[in-house]
Amino acid sequence: MQNYTGKTLEEALQAAAADKNVAVEDLTYFVTEEKKGLLGLGSSVSIDAYCMDDVKEFLFDYLGNFFMGIDCDLEAAIEEKNGGFIVNLNADNNAVLIGKMGKTLASLNTVVRGAVNAEFKKRIDVLVDVNHYKDDRYRKLTSMARRIAKQVQRSHVDAQLDPMPNDERKAVHKALNNWHNIHTESEGEGFGRHVCIKYVPDEEEPAEEAPAEETAPEETAAEE
Repeated sequence: MQNYTGKTLEEALQAAAADKNVAVEDLTYFVTEEKKGLLGLGSSVSIDAYCMDDVKEFLFDYLGNFFMGIDCDLEAAIEEKNGGFIVNLNADNNAVLIGKMGKTLASLNTVVRGAVNAEFKKRIDVLVDVNHYKDDRYRKLTSMARRIAKQVQRSHVDAQLDPMPNDERKAVHKALNNWHNIHTESEGEGFGRHVCIKYVPDEEEPAEEAPAEETAPEETAAEE
């Protein structure tokens, strides 16, 4: 992130927006220093500011340096989507980058997300994929989750899926979000965190109270 200073916050933001050629509304910023002068003289505000193009540039540079360090040639395509980024990598040996059961790719995602969040002091959704491996993985996982959810609906017995990374758990939660009698929860810690598919019975409607029986008025003795 770059630092900008102005007499006021608005002035500092305008300077950052002009430098990055974006609207002020496209900036994310943090106030790093604020000085109050005497009678308004000498006042200043300093901010760290960035836009989404800065995040994309950081990703290109970080991944380039990372893979250069391990002497790996690859192509990288970065797409901005829903306020985050999808990074698709393609190398000579994609299987090595993915690893057994996708564990190497999961570790790479953890490292890259950590670097981005530390640089920009904010959680930014970043998904690193290798030759669209994740797209295929999501399709297989959601198909399996739907099949297991049908079994849970029939048997009323909860089921646990194997541990999986956060993005894959999200795909399962989304796939079963509106299923009748089905509720999903993530349980466990670290690499053991997994999705539980639980049966939720329909709520019984409260029984209607029977109307009170009408009591006949007491008869009075006839006057003689």
